[in-house]
This record gives sequence, structure tokens and C-alpha cells, in this order.
Amino acid sequence: MSDLLMRIHSPEFQAMSERVLEVTALTSRLNVLPFDDEAGKADLFARILGRPLPPRVTIYPPFFTDHGLRLELAERVFINQNCTFLDYAGITLAERVMVAPRVTFITVGHPVDTDDRRVWLTGGPITVEENVWIGAGATILPGVTIGRDAVVAAGAVVADDVPPRTLVAGPKADVLRSW
Repeated sequence: MSDLLMRIHSPEFQAMSERVLEVTALTSRLNVLPFDDEAGKADLFARILGRPLPPRVTIYPPFFTDHGLRLELAERVFINQNCTFLDYAGITLAERVMVAPRVTFITVGHPVDTDDRRVWLTGGPITVEENVWIGAGATILPGVTIGRDAVVAAGAVVADDVPPRTLVAGPKADVLRSW
């Protein structure tokens, strides 16, 4: 994982915790709206993200995020059902990114060292470049960049950067081929 990000029990951590509670309440309301309530969804997404969704972005609830304000979505992004975005350290999805059901993006974690684990959060931003397809149930870990036109296979765990125009798969995503 990346460098130390935030000291637990600091004012910054307290502010983040308050935002998490606020956004959890908003996403719980979003996830029970009728599917065709476009106005209700637009209002809640604007409150969750701190701005309206960009044009031609599609998100199918249920949708989960812990912060929302650091989730950047470009035009023509598609996010299928039951995806989770733990975005405190920042997540950017470029144009034409497609995200299958149950994908999880995690930007924050804890150090491995037991003495530091309850004192610090670690993490790093996630960047997904243009025209990437992320398969169902994939997990994208802190600090990862997924290159343009890449494909992440269903169930992959992405702990390292993915080069452009590659297919990665497996419990720890390995490059299977390039083109």
C-alpha cells in the first residue's frame, strides 16, 4: 500500500468520519428509490458527489460510496449495479469506462505493521483511463492506474498498475496478453 495518509483520531479523520455518516444516509435513500425516479436519483447523486452527474453518465443502483466528493466521473461512464467506491484518496474514471456489477474500488486501508494499524490510514488514488472495461466482482486497490483500453477480467484483484491495451485476470491480476 501507499504512504501514510491520515492519522486516526485526528481532526481530519473526524471530518472524514462525519462525511461517511452523511453519505451513508444519502446512499441508503438512493438505493431504495424506484428505478425510474430519475429526478430523485439525480438529486441524491448531486448531494453525494457534491455536483450533478456529468452528461451521459449511467449509474444503476444499488450504489455505494463512503465519501463521494473525491469520485470524478467523466462523460459516458457506465457503472452497473452493486458497485462500491471508497474514494477518500480519490477515484477518477475517464470517458467511456464501463464498470460491471459488484466492482469495488478501495483507496484507503491500514498499514500491515500492528503498531501502526490502529493509528494510521494508508492509501492512494485510483485512476482509470479512457475506454477501460472492468469485469464483474473485480477489486481495484489503492494507488492503481489502469491504462487506456485495458480490460480487467471478472473477479480480478488489481494491486499493481495495468498497462494500456492489456487484459489482466486472476486473484492478483497478472498480464495475460498485450495488443
